[in-house]
Amino acid sequence: MSLLGQEAISRIRSGELAFGWGVQHLRGAAVPLLAKAAGYDWLFIDAEHGSITLQDISQICLAALPTGVAPIVRVCRDALDEGTRALDNGALGLIIPHVDTPDDARQLVEAFRFRPIGRRSVGGSAAQFGFQPPAAAEMQQVLNQQILLIAMVETPEAIENADAIMAISGIDGVLIGTNDLTLEMGIPGQVGHEKIQAAYNRVAEACHRHKKVFGMGGVYDRTWAPRYIAMGARMILAAGDQAFLLEAATNRANFLRSAANA
Repeated sequence: MSLLGQEAISRIRSGELAFGWGVQHLRGAAVPLLAKAAGYDWLFIDAEHGSITLQDISQICLAALPTGVAPIVRVCRDALDEGTRALDNGALGLIIPHVDTPDDARQLVEAFRFRPIGRRSVGGSAAQFGFQPPAAAEMQQVLNQQILLIAMVETPEAIENADAIMAISGIDGVLIGTNDLTLEMGIPGQVGHEKIQAAYNRVAEACHRHKKVFGMGGVYDRTWAPRYIAMGARMILAAGDQAFLLEAATNRANFLRSAANA
């Protein structure tokens, strides 16, 4: 039985380019509709930073599922209960920050996969099935196969361990948190630094070797984003709602000022 939004998840898994819309400030059912209208494939619903609540997350996920835009939620590294509740209320995936070691990755699999892979508890709304889930055994099997579990690598230790992290069954891929990685390396904001290029190369090789998803966040400029995409990054966090709003609003204000002065 298929899940709502499965097409977007399949694109991500198959290594097609898939663009994410970051959700930090916007709320409500309009969010996935706006993302779809703008040509985005998935939502990066950010519960690590910002003030979004579980109720907000649930409503955005429920609104996203019928649109085909995949709702994927980032929760804090140790907020395992928030992750399971997001999944119970419609999320099609989780992104977990600060995964540095294979043991960290194994803990995520145990928390967010059903048996026999993990030990996630059964419950929730089965919204991913349109509230018409199959029998329990099939439901758990489909969710284990289809729900995305993405580890963020954001430290030199995590980059060193990228291959071992990717080798863990139940982890679907990694997303490089480039901003935090530059901070950890003592080169804040230098997303094109040779150390960052080397990190992308190492992660790209690990993802290719293990046939896992290769994601990129924090690189938004016209120089380095294309280069890292060329290395194989395919699950791309394009930017957040604040950046989208400010860019569009600033461009419109500048246009109107120039029109008034013409």
